[in-house]
Amino acid sequence: MREITCLGMKCPLPIIELSKAMKKYPSENAFLLKSDDVATLPDLRAWSRMTGNSVQTIDAESFEIRRGTSGQSL
Repeated sequence: MREITCLGMKCPLPIIELSKAMKKYPSENAFLLKSDDVATLPDLRAWSRMTGNSVQTIDAESFEIRRGTSGQSL
């Protein structure tokens, strides 16, 4: 699982960094996003609906993203 650390970054940077990482590592199926921005959770919900990737909340600052598993789990 590839980790993307976005602590201290504000919306929309965590989603942009996640998208970049997913394009950069096309064979990677799971990503761990670390973000302390309060907008990350609602942004991930919208992003997962639009992309078909799933998002699982691990804790308030950690989210597991799985490629192409049809929408959110949050």
